[in-house]
Amino acid sequence: MSEGSLEAPTRHNIPWKEKDYLDPKKIDNELRRVFDVCHGCRRCFNLCDSFPRLFDLIDDSDSEELDTVESKDFKPIVDACTFCDMCFMTKCPYVPPHEFDLDFPHLMLRYRAMEFDQGKVAYTAKQITKTDRNGSLASPFASLVNWSTRRQNKITRSTIEKVAKIHRDAELPKFTNAPLTKRTPLKPASEPKRKVALYATCFGNYNNPSIGDAMRAVLAKNNVEVELVYPACCGMPQLEQGDLKGVAESAKNVASELVNWIKKGYEIVALIPSCALMLKFEWPLVLPDDENVKLLSQNTFDAAEYIVHLAKNGELSKEMVALDGSISLQLACHSRAQNMGPKAAEMLRLIPETRVEVVERCSGHGGSWGIMKENFEVALKIGRPAARKALESKAKYIVSECPLAREHIIQGIEKLNENNPENFSKVVQHPIQILALAYGIK
Repeated sequence: MSEGSLEAPTRHNIPWKEKDYLDPKKIDNELRRVFDVCHGCRRCFNLCDSFPRLFDLIDDSDSEELDTVESKDFKPIVDACTFCDMCFMTKCPYVPPHEFDLDFPHLMLRYRAMEFDQGKVAYTAKQITKTDRNGSLASPFASLVNWSTRRQNKITRSTIEKVAKIHRDAELPKFTNAPLTKRTPLKPASEPKRKVALYATCFGNYNNPSIGDAMRAVLAKNNVEVELVYPACCGMPQLEQGDLKGVAESAKNVASELVNWIKKGYEIVALIPSCALMLKFEWPLVLPDDENVKLLSQNTFDAAEYIVHLAKNGELSKEMVALDGSISLQLACHSRAQNMGPKAAEMLRLIPETRVEVVERCSGHGGSWGIMKENFEVALKIGRPAARKALESKAKYIVSECPLAREHIIQGIEKLNENNPENFSKVVQHPIQILALAYGIK
């Protein structure tokens, strides 16, 4: 048997169409096999709440081994997984190609797919995943929706908590009445050298289009022609709930449109790292035989990854000025899971005379996981080290490649810093907005 962590991790295709994939007994057997290995290792104790729950469950059993743990008690362990992939990518010594063949996040996905197939996913949880529908409905009434979801609005938030099980104190994304895809195109500064189809993502389109505006402006400054494209959501919300059929449908529909841009000479850039991860890595595992998905995965860049790509090719303008303060950058888990290195940090370090403090800890948010009533306090606990490091940096700009993670870190800072005034920028969420400021783009 070989030592672990000596080779790059590899992932198997997700056999979600096979009959055995959803077999409860086979899932239970695999859970016990994997949990027994995790119990003997425990390197992941500080990543998320799944592992402390698992280890406490075993330690509190009669034999202090898995043989006296009931299968029904596994569910809280599964529920605590946020699919951040950090156990698979950074900690576990037993991932493929090791003989133990562990993929903890995808085993949790398999369990949730079984629950989804059995009709155990709550109606409200399914509705939260419908981001395109929710965004298109909320957009015309953005002011009213944003007023009702403000944390300070105690009446509406208590109602939302009762109906949707979303914690009344969780910061929720705002909606815009001017989606990104409806905004005026920007022309490159001169004759374009490259062409990009910017995948707006549901968050970039309906919640914070200013991130997309910053990306478009930076690319235009660097003579890149940009077309905004948004066929539909990437399916990450459905993945979190175990709806693999829904993920596959999203992958087919979006890939079939985006490959047309590739064939016209455009490079695909995804605005948000969770979506880039889906296009580059998760979709090919769900639909390994789909040629459009394969082509798209090979031609997709994360936003920061693309800027660094331009810089390394000598195509990035150096007309940047130092900022009026330092930067605290949280490397989003779904960026790290792309195996591309800390591209956002590389990008921000291109700005002259600017200090960049990197935070390599999970925010604890985990998509919709961290806003739910039963998870919110745990999510803040998981994100506390990231919030503490950002606070201690005394940076003017606190950003993350994942805007939702950034807002969760800000909430963590509020908890740690209750008696002191906030001295960081409230407007800037994403590293690309920092780069835009350095270029003098407002």
